[in-house]
Amino acid sequence: MKKSTILILSFLLISSLIIFHPGGSVLAEVFSLKIGIMPAVDSAPILLAQERGYYADENLEMQIDIYTNAVNRQSALQTGELDGAMTDLIAFINNVHNGFPIKITTSTDGSFPFLVKKDFEEKEKIDIGMMEISVSNFLSEQFLSDKYDLNKIYISAIPARLEMVKSGKLDKAIIPEPLASMGELAGLEKRVYDNEYDFTPEAMIFTEKAIENKAEALKRFHKAYNRAVKDIQEDDSLARDILINKLKLKPEIKELITLPEYHLARVPSESYLKVVINWVENKQNIDVEISYQDMIEGKFIEND
Repeated sequence: MKKSTILILSFLLISSLIIFHPGGSVLAEVFSLKIGIMPAVDSAPILLAQERGYYADENLEMQIDIYTNAVNRQSALQTGELDGAMTDLIAFINNVHNGFPIKITTSTDGSFPFLVKKDFEEKEKIDIGMMEISVSNFLSEQFLSDKYDLNKIYISAIPARLEMVKSGKLDKAIIPEPLASMGELAGLEKRVYDNEYDFTPEAMIFTEKAIENKAEALKRFHKAYNRAVKDIQEDDSLARDILINKLKLKPEIKELITLPEYHLARVPSESYLKVVINWVENKQNIDVEISYQDMIEGKFIEND
């Protein structure tokens, strides 16, 4: 093939990759992602990045759906409606163990206080509300098993759990923030326990299909996420305000919300994931044969 022909074909190929505005100016390529998040403090950087236009700065069209029901979020993820989602590590490990091709791209930072019924008197055995194989069960054992004999009452829906504490039918229940502060506003005592680990058991996960086909979009998502985290690190009222506005919560809880320490995008350590895996194995009597490398995707983490 003649050199001139090769040059012409190369020019046509490059030209086909450039998007032109009708007026003649060149437009940058636009990327897209669709994710599902939960009404939790973890979502603050994601929502703030949208509010402040950080995704737009990255030419990234973000569709962010807020799910109040984790089952619906999981169904949307598995049927391909979502590229990724915020989830807890217990659910993540079960999904990967059952063959669903997803990976963690960053940990998220949650806050899980316990609400205590009115006029609670300390005793050896307590009734505590939680989901069965869940982050609420995992954290209840982590924080309370050395203090109480736990009579576990399994209640999947967080609002129902909250109402049972309010009515005095439960001694305690683990309720994620910011919903825990709604209970505190109603007169319940909120207790926050120190986390012995550097991570909380939640993460943003994406399907392997999205990781493979939308790598550039994911890189831009994490970059925008980090910008929002840096903003919150300087002024945590930004997180409080965005949570109240986007989750339609009472403004009176603003200063009650127990915020976590927000970190830049990072994957959970192998040792921490092993702690969670061991707990899942013991609770479900299964062997989880998953390598650390098969659970995480760290290429979107900035190292500067």
